[in-house]
Amino acid sequence: MKQVQGALAELLATLGDFRLVGAMRTEAEAKLWLQENPGGWDLLIIDLVLDQGTGMAVIPRARGAAGAGAGNIVVLSDYASDGIRSHCLKLGADAVFLKSQTQEFMDYCSELGGLAAATAS
Repeated sequence: MKQVQGALAELLATLGDFRLVGAMRTEAEAKLWLQENPGGWDLLIIDLVLDQGTGMAVIPRARGAAGAGAGNIVVLSDYASDGIRSHCLKLGADAVFLKSQTQEFMDYCSELGGLAAATAS
């Protein structure tokens, strides 16, 4: 788990001005962190399979904590079938990627990083 987090943090740092601010292993931890850090993130990456609970239950909490238009919520999972993808989008996710869609995920994050840099200028 820590190896994946480290690799993801390094990857995101190369794609834009991203910095890892938290990594939760359970639904309860994720919901608590979101409650304690409203607006404390710009990009939330959620896996649907957690040690306890489900990432799907984190999506609406994250959308509520971020408010409309604030923060991007991305689901990155091995289980993102068309039906799951549609449901995640209805719950408030901005994008859903299979873990095998590495290039598409990187392109999406790179675009977000570029947009953030352009608005900061």
